[in-house]
Amino acid sequence: ILKILVSGGGKSRTGVMIPIPQYPLYSAAISELDAIQVNYYLDEENCWALDVNELRRSLNEARAYCNPKVLCIINPGNPTGQVQSRKCIEDVIHFAWEDKLFLLADEVYQDNVYSEGCQFHSFKKILYEMGPEYYNNVELASFHSTSKGYMGECGYRGGYMEVINLHPEIKGQLVKLLSVRICPPVSGQAAMDIVVNPPIPGEESYSQFIKEKESVLNNLAKKAKLTEDMFNKVPGIHCNPLQGAMYAFPRIFIPSKAIEEAKAHKMAPDMFYCMKLLEETGICVVPGSGFGQREGSYHFRMTILPPVDKLKILLEKVKDFHIKFLEKYA
Repeated sequence: ILKILVSGGGKSRTGVMIPIPQYPLYSAAISELDAIQVNYYLDEENCWALDVNELRRSLNEARAYCNPKVLCIINPGNPTGQVQSRKCIEDVIHFAWEDKLFLLADEVYQDNVYSEGCQFHSFKKILYEMGPEYYNNVELASFHSTSKGYMGECGYRGGYMEVINLHPEIKGQLVKLLSVRICPPVSGQAAMDIVVNPPIPGEESYSQFIKEKESVLNNLAKKAKLTEDMFNKVPGIHCNPLQGAMYAFPRIFIPSKAIEEAKAHKMAPDMFYCMKLLEETGICVVPGSGFGQREGSYHFRMTILPPVDKLKILLEKVKDFHIKFLEKYA
């Protein structure tokens, strides 16, 4: 979808607005297509909320050096795990309608919602509920996948996109572009068919399907709360509620002496921290600098997928490491 949206050169080159922190697939694809990455920041102090005022700031600044045409939303968030409210989605759709932006809705974690009071709302559903002025005009591509959620769990690879309000001639070009791929992943396609057509009440496999689905999601919800609670007991670590997806993205305090040593090794401070964690404990997490973060803040992303008993051990090891790290570089 990005291939057909990117065009122009110089100040007319297509700009793609992406959230920071972001899933690095976006920055990589934008770079590969020689488009312009336009950052907008999520509000960490407000549980990684999306603020339309921040979208406006980002858009206005970007217009000085590119032609911002695409707005990407990740909901639930990766790596941040927030779940957007209905009001937030309405505001984003209105913003896109007002400024004629093409919306990309990455909704691959839509089944992974854990926090009370949070609910997943699809952009397509909200778009149609906002009335014909919006659903006849806003261009939207929404994405879903077997590889996340409770289904393929990062093994099977398969997914789809649904495109709304794309001009018929451009849609023809999109089909042509997709048709170049002559080797589809058959197993992934089969899994995707099951995702969009799950067992229904009355069918033989329905009760087993519901039992397994709820077991996976309830277990993830338990691990999300466990991770949040244990991180927030560690001095120098703050973790926002894990409302959805399957990652924690805690903020970590790194002492100035450690920052100086990281610079001496020509490493980002959070990369230095993560490498020390890996070397001393065998635990591999991803530094926040790989996803983008506000200047002067440091984070890492960690999956919550391990079994509960192993996750508890892992979190205790991170806690012990972090306390020793602070003592060493205090």
